[in-house]
Amino acid sequence: MRRLSEEFYPGLLCAIIIMVLLGLPGSCFPTVVDFWDWLGPDKIIHFILFGSLEFLSLWGYRKKISSGNNYKRKVYPLTFFLSMIYGGLTEILQKYIFINRYGSIYDFFADAIGCVIGVIIFNFYAKKKLKK
Repeated sequence: MRRLSEEFYPGLLCAIIIMVLLGLPGSCFPTVVDFWDWLGPDKIIHFILFGSLEFLSLWGYRKKISSGNNYKRKVYPLTFFLSMIYGGLTEILQKYIFINRYGSIYDFFADAIGCVIGVIIFNFYAKKKLKK
């Protein structure tokens, strides 16, 4: 059986942490009932978690991305697609499986924006550090 490559581990570890945090019962978190709830702390947490997931997924492949071949064109869309699928899966699990949790399309949008920001931050890092 093939082992997972070492490049995969940072993103996998982040994905496990996200699943644990998003799977906690809703009673573990304070509720915010307000008009601005769609911009509330929950969305910020989703934004940060999925930005971190995307950044760490790309971070694992930083050596191959900086090698100059077309690896960048393969890794960026793949990690982004997998992060988005994972975001959708977590929202479905929150809606139907996890106790006292509620899936939300707005949480998914926060996940997506976090993934985009994760790519942007990694690109900024890659241009500064990996070019040396």
